[in-house]
Amino acid sequence: QVQLVESGGGLVQAGGSLRLSCAASGRTFGTYRMGWFRQALGKEREFVASINWSGRSTIYADSVKGRFTISRDNAKNTVYLQMNSLKLEDTAVYYCTADPGVAGRWDYWGQGTQVTVSS
Repeated sequence: QVQLVESGGGLVQAGGSLRLSCAASGRTFGTYRMGWFRQALGKEREFVASINWSGRSTIYADSVKGRFTISRDNAKNTVYLQMNSLKLEDTAVYYCTADPGVAGRWDYWGQGTQVTVSS
């Protein structure tokens, strides 16, 4: 089994930055595709970013491209989301997720961490 725990959320002013962390259990973390989703109050959960096992291939939602950076440190079993130039619309609960690569789907999810951007 895989457990994911997000941290680093909080309150930040528009234009500011936050770095989210996702600590993963399991020895196979280094082979997993990892991702971040977010869900704003009253909205559907949406894709934010993903990263492959090597960290050399990344995908971003258009809404965050150029502002957010996903990265991973396989030695630490941790994936990060660096969020810069934050906007009010970035306010959401951010979820870490993992794809083991067997079924090609996001099989594992963290509990989420709240990010609130204020004016």
